[in-house]
Amino acid sequence: MRTVLFASLRTYARRYAAAVVAVVAAVALIVVTNALTSATKSGLFAGIDAPFQNAVGAVDLPSDEVTDKYVEKGGWALALSMQPVRTDETMLGQDIMVGAVSTEKRWQWQDLEEGRFPTRAGEAVVDANAAKTNKVAIGDTLKVGSGKTAVETTVVGLVDAPSMWSSPIYVTGPELQGWDDQYVQAVMTAGTGDKDDGWLNTDDYLTELQTQLNKEVNVVAYMVLIFAFIALFVSVLVITNTFSILFAQRMRDFALLRAMGATKRQVLRSVRREALALGLLASLLGLVVGVLLGWGIVALVRQLAETAPLGDVAFEWPWLVGAFVLGVLTTLVASWLPTRRLMRLSPLAALRPQEGFDVRGAGMFRIGLGLAVALAGIATIFVAVGWDDAQTGMLIVLLGCGVTFIGVMLLGPALVPGLVRLAGSALAVVAGSPAKLAAANAGRNPKRTAATAASLLVGVTLTTGVLTGMATIRGATLDEMAQQHPIDIALQAESKPLADSVAGDAKAVPGVADAVAVPGAMASVRTDGKPVPLPVVAPPGGDIALQDMTVKPGTMVISPVAASAFVEDAFEASGEKVTLVVGDRTATVTLDVREIDGAPQISTATLRTLTEDPQTYAVWVRADAGADPEDLAGAIGVIAPDAELTNGKGQRAWVELQLDVFTWAVIGLLAISVLIALAGIANTLGLSVLERGREHALLRALGLTKRQLRRTLAAEAVLLSAVAALVGTALGVFFAWGGSEILVGDIMPDATFQLPVLQLIAVVAAAGLAGLVSCVAPSKRATKVSPAEGLALD
Repeated sequence: MRTVLFASLRTYARRYAAAVVAVVAAVALIVVTNALTSATKSGLFAGIDAPFQNAVGAVDLPSDEVTDKYVEKGGWALALSMQPVRTDETMLGQDIMVGAVSTEKRWQWQDLEEGRFPTRAGEAVVDANAAKTNKVAIGDTLKVGSGKTAVETTVVGLVDAPSMWSSPIYVTGPELQGWDDQYVQAVMTAGTGDKDDGWLNTDDYLTELQTQLNKEVNVVAYMVLIFAFIALFVSVLVITNTFSILFAQRMRDFALLRAMGATKRQVLRSVRREALALGLLASLLGLVVGVLLGWGIVALVRQLAETAPLGDVAFEWPWLVGAFVLGVLTTLVASWLPTRRLMRLSPLAALRPQEGFDVRGAGMFRIGLGLAVALAGIATIFVAVGWDDAQTGMLIVLLGCGVTFIGVMLLGPALVPGLVRLAGSALAVVAGSPAKLAAANAGRNPKRTAATAASLLVGVTLTTGVLTGMATIRGATLDEMAQQHPIDIALQAESKPLADSVAGDAKAVPGVADAVAVPGAMASVRTDGKPVPLPVVAPPGGDIALQDMTVKPGTMVISPVAASAFVEDAFEASGEKVTLVVGDRTATVTLDVREIDGAPQISTATLRTLTEDPQTYAVWVRADAGADPEDLAGAIGVIAPDAELTNGKGQRAWVELQLDVFTWAVIGLLAISVLIALAGIANTLGLSVLERGREHALLRALGLTKRQLRRTLAAEAVLLSAVAALVGTALGVFFAWGGSEILVGDIMPDATFQLPVLQLIAVVAAAGLAGLVSCVAPSKRATKVSPAEGLALD
C-alpha cells in the first residue's frame, strides 16, 4: 500500500492545490502573528529599564500626592502631557506628546545624540527622529501649549529614547507641571518607598511592567488568532469538499484494490496516510511562507515608519509547533468524513459501470431540522435585542448567530441549488444557453454545490457583518463627534479679546471656506469664594458650525473642565444656577454641562445683559471639505499665537481614521478566509471539468463552441460565487443588526442602523468577479480536449 500511496500523491498532486493553499494560508497567518507579536515585544522591552538605571524603586500610576511626596525627596516623575507645539511660522501638531527632562544628571535617562541637556527652565530637547521629520534644529524656539499656560522653549539638544518611554519633545519638569492635563506614568524614587503607596524596588517594578505589557500584546495576538481559526474552519470545508470529489472520482480505483485483495482497513489506512502526507507538506510549507512573510512585513513596517516600536523578530517554538500541528489536524479532521465512506465500498464496484453524479439533495428530515434550527437562531437574536443587560444580550446574540448559521448550512443542499437555478434563469436572459447549462450543472450535485458555497458563505457573512456593524458604529460615533466638535477650527481668547483683524486674516488662509468673529466678554462667576474669571461667547447664526449652536436665553453651555473651576462635581452640575458678572452688570444662568470645545456659550440676549460693548473673544472657522486639518490649524494658529486653538476637524478626522483602520484591518484578515474559499471554488470547478470530460466532449460534438463552453464554466463559477455572496450578505446584515442593537444602542441610544449599500454591492460584485477569475484555468483545460478525445475518456 506504500506504493499506492506514493503513486496517488504523484498522480493527484495538482488536484490537491486548493487544500494545500487553504492550510498554507491559515498556518502562515499564525506564524506571521507570532512574528509581529515578538517584534512588538522586543521593541517595547528594548531599553525599558533606561529611566530606572539610578532609581531605587518606583510607584506605578501614582496619585498627585504620592508623586509630590517622592519628587520632594529627590525622585523624578515620568510624566506626559498632550499639547500643541509650533514654531514661529508653523504648527507642528495640535496634540503632541510632551515628556519631561530633568536638569539633574541622575535622572537624564535619554541618550544624548547632539547638543546638551537643559540646565534651566526655557530649554528643551527633541527626539532626533522627530526633529528630522519636522525640520527642527538646535537653537530653534518652540511654543508649547496654548493660552496662559503656553511656554516658549529653546531646543538645546537632540536625544534618542526607548520606544516605551519616547516623546517627540521634552521640556523641564516645572514647565510640564504647569499644565493641568499631565499624566504621570511612574514616579522613580531616590530611596526606599512606602509599600502602602504601591512602591516596588526597581527589579520588581520592571518585572511587573514587562508582565503587564506581555499580557496587553498577547491580547491583541489572541484577537488576530481568531481570524486564523476562522481561516482554519474555512479550510476544513474546502478540504472536505476536495477529498469528497477526489474520492468519488477514484471510487473504482479503490474498489479495484479491494478486488485485488486489499482489505477495507488497508484502503482506509492508505487514504488517511495520503491526507496525513498532504497535511504535513502543506503545514511545513505554511511555516516557511509564514516565516518569510513575518520577516518581510516587519522589515517593511520599519522602512515605512521609523518610529514604529518594532524590534527583532524572534519566532517562538510553541507558536511554530502549534501552527504546524493545527495545520496537520485540520487536514486530518477534514478528510475524516470522506474517508469513512470508503468503509462501505464493495469490491464489486470495480466491475460495475461508472456511476453518475450523486443527485440526491437534502432529505425531508434535514430540511425540517435545518428550518427548525434556523428559526430557533433567529428567534434567539430577536429575544436578545430586547435584553436589558447589554453584555448578556451580546452573548445571546452570538449564540443566535451561530445557531442560525448552522441552520442555513443544513438547508444548503436545498437552498443553494435552488437559488443558483433562479439566478441562472435571470442570467439566461442576457447570457443565453451557457447560463442555462451552468445553472443545470451547478444543481446536478446539490450537496457538492452547497459544500462549495459554504466556505465562501463563512467569509462573506463575517465580512458583510463587520462592514454593516462598523457603518452603524461609524455613523453614531461621527454624529456624536459632530455634537462635541461642531466647529472645524476655533481661536479662543484667554484673557484679552482678539484683534478685529483676526477673522479676516483667517478667512484669507487657503482651505478656509468661512471665518466669523464671535462676540463675547470676560466675565467672572460668583461663588462662595473669590470670583472665578470666565470668558464667555455668544454663538453666531449661519452655517459656520456642523449644527445649530443657538443657546437658550438664561442658559450657559459649558464643558466639564471649565465648570470644574467653580463647582464641586462638574459632571453633575447641569441645572445648577450661577451668576455671571461683567463690571457692574450681572446675569443668572442655568448650567448645561456637556463636552464642547472652547469657551462657555451664552445667548446673544444674555450677552447684551452683561455688556453693551461685546468684543471678539473667539473666531470660528469652517474649512473646505478637502482641507488638511493639521496644516490648516498650523496656518491659522500663527495668526493669533496667544489664543487657544481647538481643532474640531482634526479630532473628527482622527476618530474617522481609527474607525477606517480598524474596519479595513478586520476586512483584510477576513479576506484570507475569502481567498481560501475562492481557491476551493476554483479547485471544485477544475475537478468537475475532469469529471465531466465526456459530457463536455458530447456538447462540443453537438455544436457547442469553445467560447460557449468557456462561458458556461464562467457562468457556473459566477453563479456559485454570487449566490454564496448574496446569502452571506443577507446573514451578515441580519447578524450586524442584532449586534448593533445591543452594543451601539446601549452606548448611543439615538443611533440608527445604517446599511453600507455601496460596500455590500462591492462585496457581492467582488465575489462574482473572483469567481470569474477562478474559472480561467479550468475553462482553458476543458477547451484543450477535442471532442474525439473527450468521448474516448473513461
